Amino acid sequence: MFSLKDKIAIVTGGACGIGAAIIKEFLQEGVKHVAILDVDEKSGYSMEKQLVTIFGKDKVKFIKCDVTIEDQLLAAFQNTTSDHGYIDIVVNNAGVADERLHMFKRTIDINFTALAASTLKALELMREDKGGHGGTIINVSSIAALLLIAPSLFIYAATKAAVLHLTCSIGKESYFANTKVRTIAVCFGCTISEIHKRLGSFDENIEKITEMFTEIMPPQPAEAAAIGLVEAYKNGESGSAWLVKNSKPAIDITSKINTAYDTLSESLFD
Repeated sequence: MFSLKDKIAIVTGGACGIGAAIIKEFLQEGVKHVAILDVDEKSGYSMEKQLVTIFGKDKVKFIKCDVTIEDQLLAAFQNTTSDHGYIDIVVNNAGVADERLHMFKRTIDINFTALAASTLKALELMREDKGGHGGTIINVSSIAALLLIAPSLFIYAATKAAVLHLTCSIGKESYFANTKVRTIAVCFGCTISEIHKRLGSFDENIEKITEMFTEIMPPQPAEAAAIGLVEAYKNGESGSAWLVKNSKPAIDITSKINTAYDTLSESLFD
């Protein structure tokens, strides 16, 4: 089992919602420091002030960062390594679900492109075969990556499927053996978050259907999602995928993911 005690962590999208809940759970588990990355400056500094009062001033630091601007993202990593010398954990949590015609590209940029950039930078800094001391990258996916639902938020689901594939692939044992950097995908079920307040689609009927779906599957509180993510951190092997839904304990679904890919690829090499 892996421990969070005395670790240095970065959490993107950490100013509110699921990200904020993850940070609080990390601090309760004894992390040494968490860098809060978010574009929302007001909420970020408010979060920092609140947590400093509870846990102490050296425990958290808000860094304003638009994860889609690579220079800002890399500067945030540099800021943390300058302060602490290294990073142990990166949680790529920032995400949106806005598929309106003028916004869908930004959804892709935030949900996947920025996450991939953060994953690669974290890997570069942590990997043992390049002078690092190992670490863990947790990428937030979704149950949307596990389903083919139509109509739905198609682009959001596609980005989360990409996150799942990247994370499980880059964490495979054959690669982990060199890097000693675990990568873990966490697929959240419906969860109370800022995303649900800002759903958008190119089709107004899809917005209505999505709202109906949340009524069928009542969202879990952000705190339950955070607890599940911590369970995945403590118990997950590199390249593993975990399902956290309905406020229940996290479920390791790696074998099901692997079986699905084996089925899809079984006729490719005949």
